[in-house]
Amino acid sequence: MSTERVNPPHLSPPAGFSHAVVATGTRVVFLAGQTALDTDGKVVGEGLVEQFERALTNLLGALTAAGGTPADLARVTVYATDVADYRTRAAELGGIWRRLAGRNYPAMAVVQVVRLWDEEALVELDGFAVLP
Repeated sequence: MSTERVNPPHLSPPAGFSHAVVATGTRVVFLAGQTALDTDGKVVGEGLVEQFERALTNLLGALTAAGGTPADLARVTVYATDVADYRTRAAELGGIWRRLAGRNYPAMAVVQVVRLWDEEALVELDGFAVLP
């Protein structure tokens, strides 16, 4: 797969995302929404930071099982129950992203939602990847 991150100078400089990703490959992997569920189906982590790390770990685990790597991610959407809290903790969340997924940022969006499927869940991530 090849990817090209496109960040035009007429848009504000991206921080922790790319404005556009042009991906060329032969397989597209659609990743279902992942929350901070453990292997028993229970939400783990009391706060946003802990839940974000688990949700991202789960998303990357699904991607790895499909044969992909974090660099193959083309698009990720983050659904948060409290965007203000997400923004406050953005530096911590960015550190988790870089540690687990690297610096090849996909196109991303953060959307506030009233609640997620599991009431205890504070954040959910979904996306898609393009594999070679």
